[in-house]
Amino acid sequence: MPAAENSRIALPVGSNLDRFIMTNQEDFPFASGELSQLIRDLAYAGKVVNREINMAGLSNITGAYGAENVQGEEQQNLDVAANIRFSRALKKGGEVAAVISEEEEDIIDLNNPRAKYIVAIDPLDGSSNIDVNVSIGTIFSIYRRLSPQGGPVQMEDVLQPGKNQVAAGYILYGSSTMFVYTTGNGVNGFTYEPTLGEYILSHPGMQMPETGKIYSINEGNYNSYPESVKKYVSLCKDRSYSARYIGSLVADFHRNMLKGGIYIYPSTSKSPNGKLRLMYECNCLAMIAEQAGGMATDGVQRVMDIKPETLHQRVPFFVGSTKMVEEASTI
Repeated sequence: MPAAENSRIALPVGSNLDRFIMTNQEDFPFASGELSQLIRDLAYAGKVVNREINMAGLSNITGAYGAENVQGEEQQNLDVAANIRFSRALKKGGEVAAVISEEEEDIIDLNNPRAKYIVAIDPLDGSSNIDVNVSIGTIFSIYRRLSPQGGPVQMEDVLQPGKNQVAAGYILYGSSTMFVYTTGNGVNGFTYEPTLGEYILSHPGMQMPETGKIYSINEGNYNSYPESVKKYVSLCKDRSYSARYIGSLVADFHRNMLKGGIYIYPSTSKSPNGKLRLMYECNCLAMIAEQAGGMATDGVQRVMDIKPETLHQRVPFFVGSTKMVEEASTI
């Protein structure tokens, strides 16, 4: 999906999210109001999660939950809380037939059989960092269901390639909270103003620089990386690029989108298929990257062309400034 121009109707910086959605609704695929409401529901749930994150140290909901998710990763209390908040908001909104979540093994049927949309979500990416006050995020993708409305959700509705996304976005909970999303007509970012309880347009028409001088990779795994990745990392060092790796995917991606750079999570000897989830993380950020003029591959092919085979499929991930991703994918 090529980079898109900004939405047809330009609104000034300072416009709130609701007004922006309403003014630009004609840019939404199959515009009839449902997708607009769905985006509002996600934004509202993000406000609730933001409040719980900000109060986490005082309300004793940090730390491990005491269970593992389907990937075998230790769940944090806030993982579970965020999963509940988003699922509940989407169910009550009525625009989503089913949700697939990083925190759930199977499809979550929301009992909205006439709803048009499917949401794939990582409710709280990087949640282990909350205990040390590091930025974390929510990642979401929206698909239009393929099976007839009124019937049960089918696996074909869920296992769609990223190029079928009608919208994608993330919420970054950091020094400020941001809601960033695209519906295929460019990328716009909104900063949460807590005293007003509103997301305010702060980053219209976001564009990723064509190249940059930042590389983001966990160099602790260097010895287990493919030789091509080792060569690229060495090249970055030779060019005196800056190594920046937060360990929260949304935060690393957001920085590189603003400043120019590349994020790499390749295959390793321990995880030959990569570690990041195609449906909950990679497809979403790939769509945003491309809409902002960037690029995303699995090291060989375009991420959004990959046909998923399982809900929790993992892939290697190279995303960021176009020239850097092209070089890293072909070296």
